[in-house]
Amino acid sequence: MRLVEHSKNGPSPVISEDPRLVRPVAGARRGGGLRAPDRPWAGAGTGRALSDPAAVTAAVTRGVCRWLEDSGFITLREFKLGTGRRADVVGLNAEGTIVMVEVKSTAGDYRADAKWLEYVPYCDAFTFAVPPEFPWQILPSDCGVVIADAHAAAVVRHAVPKKLHAARRRALTLRFALAAGQRLSALLDPRV
Repeated sequence: MRLVEHSKNGPSPVISEDPRLVRPVAGARRGGGLRAPDRPWAGAGTGRALSDPAAVTAAVTRGVCRWLEDSGFITLREFKLGTGRRADVVGLNAEGTIVMVEVKSTAGDYRADAKWLEYVPYCDAFTFAVPPEFPWQILPSDCGVVIADAHAAAVVRHAVPKKLHAARRRALTLRFALAAGQRLSALLDPRV
């Protein structure tokens, strides 16, 4: 089962199961991004790979948010769960599906951080987002994998979907709405 079969604006950015068949996905209409197997990483638009882990994380996060938004999800970055943990990216769609994405810039980053395990019970689907040079085969097989740059993302392994309990879904949806509202209010009236 695919996470998103169709979006309101046409075909889903979910691509073929075969990672060699990368085609334009989220962000492709904006230029740049994942285009073909011979040019999978645009280096945030520079044509070269980024070396700074923070810049790689920012670029991957941006591409993942574009992919989710093009798939009909609204996204929040650094979403705080009731446990106090912060998920890198959370997406919520009109059907109430909750997707969490953990961004990893390097294999060392993945190996040093196991708190992602605490996010899995709080979503319908959990996915890792990594840059193309990341050895994605080391990631757990029951988690989705998305390869992303600053402009786009491509699914190389679909997340195993699971249904959240109704009470947890309601609590997360309310938390998402409150966080989104607070962030918008802070933008409109910063109260410095």
